[in-house]
Amino acid sequence: MSNIHDIAKLAGVSVSTVSRVLNNFKYVSNEKRNAVQKAIDELNYTPNRNAIDLIRGETKMIGVIIPYNNNPAFDQLLHGILNKSMEHNYSIAVLPTKYDKHKEMEHLTMLKNKMLDGIIITSRSNNWESILPFSQYGSVIACEYNDYPEIGCSYLDRYTSYLDAFQYLREKGHQRVAFTTARGSESKSTVQTIEAYKKTFGDFPSDFFITNCVSFEDGYHAAEKLLHLKTRPTAIYANGDEVAGGILKYALSRNYTIPDDLAILGQENQPAGIGLDISTVDHQLIKVGEQAFDLAITKSREKIKIPYVLIQRSSV
Repeated sequence: MSNIHDIAKLAGVSVSTVSRVLNNFKYVSNEKRNAVQKAIDELNYTPNRNAIDLIRGETKMIGVIIPYNNNPAFDQLLHGILNKSMEHNYSIAVLPTKYDKHKEMEHLTMLKNKMLDGIIITSRSNNWESILPFSQYGSVIACEYNDYPEIGCSYLDRYTSYLDAFQYLREKGHQRVAFTTARGSESKSTVQTIEAYKKTFGDFPSDFFITNCVSFEDGYHAAEKLLHLKTRPTAIYANGDEVAGGILKYALSRNYTIPDDLAILGQENQPAGIGLDISTVDHQLIKVGEQAFDLAITKSREKIKIPYVLIQRSSV
Protein backbone atom coordinates (compact mmCIF):
# COMPACT_ATOMS: atom_id res chain seq x y z
CA MET A 1 0.00 0.00 0.00
CA SER A 2 1.40 3.36 -1.02
CA ASN A 3 2.02 6.24 1.38
CA ILE A 4 2.86 9.93 1.18
CA HIS A 5 6.59 9.14 0.89
CA ASP A 6 5.86 7.17 -2.30
CA ILE A 7 3.79 10.06 -3.64
CA ALA A 8 6.52 12.58 -2.84
CA LYS A 9 9.16 10.44 -4.62
CA LEU A 10 7.03 9.92 -7.73
CA ALA A 11 5.98 13.60 -7.90
CA GLY A 12 9.49 14.89 -7.20
CA VAL A 13 8.40 17.03 -4.26
CA SER A 14 8.87 17.02 -0.49
CA VAL A 15 6.67 15.07 1.92
CA SER A 16 5.52 18.39 3.43
CA THR A 17 4.30 19.52 0.01
CA VAL A 18 2.25 16.33 -0.34
CA SER A 19 0.82 16.95 3.13
CA ARG A 20 -0.17 20.50 2.18
CA VAL A 21 -1.94 19.27 -0.95
CA LEU A 22 -3.82 16.58 0.97
CA ASN A 23 -4.94 19.19 3.50
CA ASN A 24 -5.98 21.67 0.78
CA PHE A 25 -3.54 24.36 1.90
CA LYS A 26 -3.53 27.34 -0.44
CA TYR A 27 0.19 28.04 -0.69
CA VAL A 28 1.21 25.33 -3.15
CA SER A 29 2.04 26.15 -6.77
CA ASN A 30 -0.27 24.75 -9.44
CA GLU A 31 2.67 22.86 -10.96
CA LYS A 32 3.46 21.01 -7.73
CA ARG A 33 -0.21 20.48 -6.90
CA ASN A 34 -0.81 18.90 -10.33
CA ALA A 35 2.28 16.68 -9.95
CA VAL A 36 1.09 15.45 -6.55
CA GLN A 37 -2.41 14.80 -7.83
CA LYS A 38 -1.03 12.87 -10.81
CA ALA A 39 1.08 10.70 -8.48
CA ILE A 40 -1.95 10.10 -6.22
CA ASP A 41 -3.96 8.94 -9.23
CA GLU A 42 -1.18 6.68 -10.54
CA LEU A 43 -0.65 5.06 -7.13
CA ASN A 44 -4.40 4.85 -6.49
CA TYR A 45 -3.72 6.39 -3.09
CA THR A 46 -6.54 6.83 -0.57
CA PRO A 47 -5.66 9.27 2.23
CA ASN A 48 -5.98 8.18 5.84
CA ARG A 49 -8.57 10.69 7.07
CA ASN A 50 -7.76 10.01 10.72
CA ALA A 51 -4.13 10.85 10.16
CA ILE A 52 -5.07 14.03 8.32
CA ASP A 53 -7.42 14.98 11.14
CA LEU A 54 -4.57 14.56 13.63
CA ILE A 55 -2.36 16.83 11.54
CA ARG A 56 -5.09 19.46 11.35
CA GLY A 57 -5.95 19.12 15.02
CA GLU A 58 -9.63 18.80 14.14
CA THR A 59 -12.07 16.20 12.84
CA LYS A 60 -14.73 18.42 11.24
CA MET A 61 -17.17 16.27 13.22
CA ILE A 62 -19.68 17.45 15.83
CA GLY A 63 -21.46 14.98 18.09
CA VAL A 64 -25.10 15.49 19.03
CA ILE A 65 -26.29 13.83 22.23
CA ILE A 66 -29.98 13.12 21.75
CA PRO A 67 -32.19 10.90 23.94
CA TYR A 68 -34.54 9.75 21.17
CA ASN A 69 -34.50 9.97 17.39
CA ASN A 70 -38.25 9.52 16.87
CA ASN A 71 -39.36 12.50 18.94
CA PRO A 72 -40.59 15.49 16.88
CA ALA A 73 -39.01 18.08 19.21
CA PHE A 74 -35.57 16.47 19.12
CA ASP A 75 -35.96 15.93 15.37
CA GLN A 76 -36.45 19.69 15.00
CA LEU A 77 -33.29 20.42 16.99
CA LEU A 78 -31.34 17.93 14.89
CA HIS A 79 -32.81 19.40 11.70
CA GLY A 80 -31.43 22.82 12.62
CA ILE A 81 -28.00 21.36 13.41
CA LEU A 82 -27.91 19.47 10.10
CA ASN A 83 -28.92 22.61 8.20
CA LYS A 84 -25.85 24.42 9.45
CA SER A 85 -23.50 21.44 9.17
CA MET A 86 -24.17 21.25 5.43
CA GLU A 87 -23.35 24.95 5.03
CA HIS A 88 -20.02 24.56 6.81
CA ASN A 89 -19.02 21.12 5.48
CA TYR A 90 -19.10 19.42 8.87
CA SER A 91 -20.19 15.88 9.62
CA ILE A 92 -22.65 15.11 12.42
CA ALA A 93 -22.48 12.07 14.70
CA VAL A 94 -25.90 11.36 16.25
CA LEU A 95 -25.35 9.95 19.74
CA PRO A 96 -28.57 8.49 21.21
CA THR A 97 -28.76 7.85 24.97
CA LYS A 98 -32.37 7.02 25.96
CA TYR A 99 -31.40 9.05 29.04
CA ASP A 100 -28.85 6.41 30.10
CA LYS A 101 -26.24 8.22 32.24
CA HIS A 102 -23.46 5.75 31.42
CA LYS A 103 -24.11 5.92 27.67
CA GLU A 104 -24.05 9.72 27.87
CA MET A 105 -20.64 9.63 29.56
CA GLU A 106 -19.35 7.24 26.88
CA HIS A 107 -20.35 9.77 24.22
CA LEU A 108 -18.65 12.61 26.10
CA THR A 109 -15.48 10.51 26.27
CA MET A 110 -15.36 10.67 22.46
CA LEU A 111 -14.61 14.37 22.88
CA LYS A 112 -11.79 13.60 25.33
CA ASN A 113 -10.36 11.06 22.86
CA LYS A 114 -10.29 13.70 20.07
CA MET A 115 -12.85 11.82 17.98
CA LEU A 116 -15.02 14.96 17.86
CA ASP A 117 -14.40 18.70 17.72
CA GLY A 118 -17.39 19.42 19.91
CA ILE A 119 -20.59 18.06 21.40
CA ILE A 120 -24.10 19.52 21.43
CA ILE A 121 -26.29 18.25 24.27
CA THR A 122 -29.96 18.48 23.31
CA SER A 123 -31.08 16.95 26.61
CA ARG A 124 -29.08 15.37 29.43
CA SER A 125 -29.35 12.81 32.19
CA ASN A 126 -26.10 13.61 34.05
CA ASN A 127 -25.65 16.70 36.21
CA TRP A 128 -23.54 19.58 34.97
CA GLU A 129 -20.78 18.87 37.51
CA SER A 130 -20.18 15.52 35.78
CA ILE A 131 -20.25 17.04 32.30
CA LEU A 132 -18.15 20.15 33.02
CA PRO A 133 -14.67 18.48 32.95
CA PHE A 134 -15.15 17.51 29.30
CA SER A 135 -15.28 21.16 28.22
CA GLN A 136 -11.46 21.29 28.40
CA TYR A 137 -11.25 18.90 25.43
CA GLY A 138 -13.54 20.75 23.01
CA SER A 139 -16.76 22.70 22.69
CA VAL A 140 -19.62 21.54 24.90
CA ILE A 141 -22.83 23.31 23.92
CA ALA A 142 -26.18 22.92 25.68
CA CYS A 143 -29.70 23.41 24.36
CA GLU A 144 -30.80 24.64 27.78
CA TYR A 145 -29.59 27.48 29.96
CA ASN A 146 -26.78 26.82 32.42
CA ASP A 147 -24.73 29.04 34.73
CA TYR A 148 -21.33 27.60 33.85
CA PRO A 149 -19.03 29.98 31.92
CA GLU A 150 -17.23 27.00 30.34
CA ILE A 151 -20.36 25.76 28.54
CA GLY A 152 -22.09 27.79 25.86
CA CYS A 153 -25.78 27.39 25.22
CA SER A 154 -28.53 28.08 22.73
CA TYR A 155 -31.64 28.07 24.84
CA LEU A 156 -35.23 29.18 25.24
CA ASP A 157 -37.08 30.48 28.27
CA ARG A 158 -39.37 27.50 28.78
CA TYR A 159 -40.71 28.59 32.15
CA THR A 160 -41.96 31.93 30.84
CA SER A 161 -43.43 30.21 27.78
CA TYR A 162 -45.37 27.83 30.05
CA LEU A 163 -46.62 30.77 32.11
CA ASP A 164 -47.80 32.53 28.95
CA ALA A 165 -49.48 29.34 27.68
CA PHE A 166 -51.44 28.79 30.90
CA GLN A 167 -52.30 32.48 31.15
CA TYR A 168 -53.57 32.35 27.56
CA LEU A 169 -55.91 29.47 28.45
CA ARG A 170 -57.04 31.25 31.60
CA GLU A 171 -57.84 34.42 29.63
CA LYS A 172 -59.97 32.25 27.34
CA GLY A 173 -62.08 31.33 30.38
CA HIS A 174 -60.54 28.00 31.39
CA GLN A 175 -59.91 27.05 35.02
CA ARG A 176 -59.85 23.24 34.72
CA VAL A 177 -56.74 22.76 32.61
CA ALA A 178 -54.90 19.44 32.26
CA PHE A 179 -51.45 19.00 30.77
CA THR A 180 -49.12 16.31 29.44
CA THR A 181 -45.34 15.95 29.57
CA ALA A 182 -42.77 13.60 28.07
CA ARG A 183 -41.00 12.80 31.33
CA GLY A 184 -41.74 12.78 35.04
CA SER A 185 -40.44 14.98 37.84
CA GLU A 186 -36.82 14.09 36.98
CA SER A 187 -37.16 16.43 34.00
CA LYS A 188 -36.44 20.13 34.40
CA SER A 189 -39.09 21.06 31.81
CA THR A 190 -41.72 19.03 33.72
CA VAL A 191 -40.81 20.77 36.97
CA GLN A 192 -41.09 24.15 35.22
CA THR A 193 -44.46 23.20 33.72
CA ILE A 194 -45.82 22.30 37.15
CA GLU A 195 -44.45 25.50 38.69
CA ALA A 196 -46.01 27.62 35.92
CA TYR A 197 -49.33 25.81 36.33
CA LYS A 198 -49.42 26.39 40.09
CA LYS A 199 -48.55 30.04 39.68
CA THR A 200 -51.44 30.46 37.22
CA PHE A 201 -54.14 28.18 38.66
CA GLY A 202 -52.90 26.97 42.05
CA ASP A 203 -52.80 23.27 42.92
CA PHE A 204 -54.20 20.76 40.44
CA PRO A 205 -55.79 17.32 40.73
CA SER A 206 -53.13 14.63 40.25
CA ASP A 207 -55.17 13.06 37.45
CA PHE A 208 -54.95 16.31 35.45
CA PHE A 209 -51.26 15.57 34.80
CA ILE A 210 -50.25 12.73 32.45
CA THR A 211 -46.62 11.94 31.68
CA ASN A 212 -44.77 9.71 29.16
CA CYS A 213 -46.50 11.39 26.22
CA VAL A 214 -44.36 11.65 23.09
CA SER A 215 -46.56 10.49 20.19
CA PHE A 216 -49.96 10.80 18.53
CA GLU A 217 -51.03 7.52 20.16
CA ASP A 218 -49.93 8.76 23.59
CA GLY A 219 -52.10 11.85 23.13
CA TYR A 220 -55.08 9.70 22.14
CA HIS A 221 -54.77 7.58 25.29
CA ALA A 222 -54.18 10.66 27.47
CA ALA A 223 -57.43 12.19 26.21
CA GLU A 224 -59.22 8.90 26.83
CA LYS A 225 -58.22 9.12 30.50
CA LEU A 226 -58.82 12.84 30.95
CA LEU A 227 -62.20 13.01 29.26
CA HIS A 228 -63.57 10.14 31.35
CA LEU A 229 -62.89 11.89 34.65
CA LYS A 230 -65.92 12.76 36.73
CA THR A 231 -64.81 16.39 36.65
CA ARG A 232 -63.07 16.64 33.32
CA PRO A 233 -60.79 19.43 32.08
CA THR A 234 -62.11 22.06 29.68
CA ALA A 235 -58.64 22.58 28.18
CA ILE A 236 -55.51 20.48 27.70
CA TYR A 237 -51.99 21.82 27.18
CA ALA A 238 -50.03 19.12 25.33
CA ASN A 239 -46.24 18.92 25.26
CA GLY A 240 -46.17 18.59 21.46
CA ASP A 241 -48.41 19.02 18.45
CA GLU A 242 -48.41 15.29 17.68
CA VAL A 243 -49.64 14.60 21.21
CA ALA A 244 -52.21 17.37 20.75
CA GLY A 245 -53.30 15.73 17.49
CA GLY A 246 -54.00 12.48 19.31
CA ILE A 247 -56.02 14.37 21.92
CA LEU A 248 -58.02 16.04 19.17
CA LYS A 249 -58.75 12.75 17.42
CA TYR A 250 -60.10 11.12 20.55
CA ALA A 251 -62.18 14.19 21.49
CA LEU A 252 -63.79 14.25 18.03
CA SER A 253 -64.49 10.51 18.24
CA ARG A 254 -66.55 11.25 21.38
CA ASN A 255 -68.41 14.07 19.62
CA TYR A 256 -66.73 16.90 21.52
CA THR A 257 -66.84 20.26 19.79
CA ILE A 258 -63.46 21.99 19.54
CA PRO A 259 -62.89 24.49 21.12
CA ASP A 260 -66.32 24.93 22.77
CA ASP A 261 -66.30 21.63 24.68
CA LEU A 262 -62.54 21.24 24.84
CA ALA A 263 -59.69 23.62 24.02
CA ILE A 264 -56.37 22.11 22.92
CA LEU A 265 -52.99 23.84 22.94
CA GLY A 266 -49.87 22.15 21.61
CA GLN A 267 -46.17 22.89 21.27
CA GLU A 268 -43.52 23.31 18.57
CA ASN A 269 -45.63 24.23 15.50
CA GLN A 270 -45.18 20.77 14.00
CA PRO A 271 -46.81 19.54 10.76
CA ALA A 272 -49.53 17.67 12.68
CA GLY A 273 -50.54 20.86 14.44
CA ILE A 274 -50.45 22.94 11.27
CA GLY A 275 -52.58 20.41 9.40
CA LEU A 276 -55.12 20.09 12.21
CA ASP A 277 -55.20 23.85 12.93
CA ILE A 278 -54.07 23.42 16.54
CA SER A 279 -52.95 26.45 18.54
CA THR A 280 -49.34 26.03 19.61
CA VAL A 281 -46.36 27.47 21.46
CA ASP A 282 -43.50 27.46 18.96
CA HIS A 283 -40.17 27.32 20.78
CA GLN A 284 -38.37 27.64 17.40
CA LEU A 285 -36.30 24.52 18.03
CA ILE A 286 -34.82 24.55 14.53
CA LYS A 287 -33.28 27.95 15.31
CA VAL A 288 -32.07 26.61 18.67
CA GLY A 289 -30.27 23.80 16.82
CA GLU A 290 -28.79 26.13 14.21
CA GLN A 291 -27.44 28.47 16.87
CA ALA A 292 -26.05 25.57 18.90
CA PHE A 293 -24.07 24.40 15.86
CA ASP A 294 -22.64 27.88 15.27
CA LEU A 295 -21.51 28.04 18.90
CA ALA A 296 -19.90 24.59 18.63
CA ILE A 297 -17.78 25.29 15.55
CA THR A 298 -16.72 28.75 16.73
CA LYS A 299 -15.89 27.35 20.19
CA SER A 300 -18.03 30.09 21.70
CA ARG A 301 -19.23 30.04 25.29
CA GLU A 302 -22.00 32.58 24.77
CA LYS A 303 -25.50 32.16 26.20
CA ILE A 304 -27.97 32.93 23.40
CA LYS A 305 -31.71 32.98 24.03
CA ILE A 306 -34.08 32.09 21.18
CA PRO A 307 -37.56 33.67 21.46
CA TYR A 308 -40.76 31.62 21.46
CA VAL A 309 -44.01 32.47 19.67
CA LEU A 310 -47.60 31.66 20.67
CA ILE A 311 -49.56 30.86 17.51
CA GLN A 312 -53.35 31.10 17.83
CA ARG A 313 -55.50 28.79 15.72
CA SER A 314 -58.99 27.32 15.89
CA SER A 315 -58.40 24.74 18.67
CA VAL A 316 -58.58 27.36 21.46
